[in-house]
Amino acid sequence: MRVGTFVLAAQFPGQGQGEALHRAVRTAEVAEESGLDSVWLAEHHFVPYGVCPSAVTLAALLLGRTRRLRVGTAVSVLPTVHPVALGEQAALLHLTSGGRFTLGVGRGGPWVDLEVFGAGLEAYEKGFPESLDLLLRWLNEPRVAAEGERFAFREVAVVPRADELIGGDPSPEVVVACTSPTSVRLAAERGLPMLLGMHCGDEDKAEMVAAWRRFAREAGHTPDEIARIGAGHVSAGVAQLADRRADAAEALVKAMPGWLKQGLDAHVTVDGRHRSMRDPVAYTELLCALHPVGTPRLAVDRLAATSERTGITRFALLAEGTGDLAATEENVRRLGAEVLPQLV
Repeated sequence: MRVGTFVLAAQFPGQGQGEALHRAVRTAEVAEESGLDSVWLAEHHFVPYGVCPSAVTLAALLLGRTRRLRVGTAVSVLPTVHPVALGEQAALLHLTSGGRFTLGVGRGGPWVDLEVFGAGLEAYEKGFPESLDLLLRWLNEPRVAAEGERFAFREVAVVPRADELIGGDPSPEVVVACTSPTSVRLAAERGLPMLLGMHCGDEDKAEMVAAWRRFAREAGHTPDEIARIGAGHVSAGVAQLADRRADAAEALVKAMPGWLKQGLDAHVTVDGRHRSMRDPVAYTELLCALHPVGTPRLAVDRLAATSERTGITRFALLAEGTGDLAATEENVRRLGAEVLPQLV
């Protein structure tokens, strides 16, 4: 089982943006010191829900600060960037880190980001498959041209080529954030593992994994390929450890709703459509019920149960739910010292 931490660079009420980013960097550094497998970096624009606007940029910093840790984006929002530019950055990080970079991509939401970056609503509603396919071609071919609806250009050389990594994988790992049957099918058909969100319980995730396998078979992937690729699925969640379960839940219920309310309320849709946001307290309580929030023993049991029910063995666990730097560092250290050794 591979356990990493999920970093949103969340700006809690009363905190500055620099404080949130400092906590994000320290979380990754402590994760490496504590023996965690990976760190996954979220990307948001214009909202305090997360103040990292470029997951690949922060990934570059953290790959330079660490020596063993795998660093992934969770996710780079593909509709608001050019897939070639993102592919170039991914190849660069793959080569210079010795293959420790994972590129997680997703469709994002219908936010004002699409207006600011000039992508338009169509890029969100219809353009994700074209962008993903162009990105994958860039990461796997020596020369690329495009003749799509959104991207069209003459053939150019891929520089740097991801397959130039000596003794490593020929291209960076790519995972796709999946929230619907459409995105599950897209990932399965292209032979890519899924990143499943922390709002989903084990039953929902198990159903998505089963659907992914079915779609992968229908696309012609062999049983060996399905098993190999499926081993890369990632389950996002929340981890908060304490000597008593009630103390762990109380720490999150005190802190997370304030962050969630100001972060979710700040989202603006590009076309004025109404978006109903989750109740912050109810959502926090749901996360506490779904994920390893409690004693280290409970965390071990809950992770093992999720793995057994879903078949997923990779986890990205949000550890900054209190918003406090010292508490986050302690939480990550306890995850490494008291939970990881008990997982097989």
